[in-house]
Amino acid sequence: MSRGDLSEAEWRVLRGLLPIDAANRGPGRPPEENRSIINGILWRLRCGTPWRDVPPKYGNWNTVYRRFRRWSETGVWEAVSVTLAEMMADSDHYSIDSTTVRAHVSAAGGKGGLIDALLAARGAGSPVNFTVWLMPEDDRSPST
Repeated sequence: MSRGDLSEAEWRVLRGLLPIDAANRGPGRPPEENRSIINGILWRLRCGTPWRDVPPKYGNWNTVYRRFRRWSETGVWEAVSVTLAEMMADSDHYSIDSTTVRAHVSAAGGKGGLIDALLAARGAGSPVNFTVWLMPEDDRSPST
């Protein structure tokens, strides 16, 4: 079991919520290696890599992807998250996210600078205006 994989206790809780038992799923061939595929899905969601980069120890990447997509379309993940949230609330477990994102001081829109001058020179943020007029023949400089 790798870091981040489901423990035995987590798997017992999750197993009852997923349509992997014959009574909970539709017709067809029984799924293989459910726990490793679920671990592969969780690994991919945790790392944010492309599906093709899921390690082979979790199974074929396409199997992991198809299982995730199929259960997403049928609402399995939504039902699991709601049920787990209810279970955690009933047992007085709460998870509070205290993530704070702060911008750099210069992102607050302080004093302008070179970038503002360059954007103003290019006319960025303002509509493009063209003014056309004819110049008299005698005001033109000779081209060589």
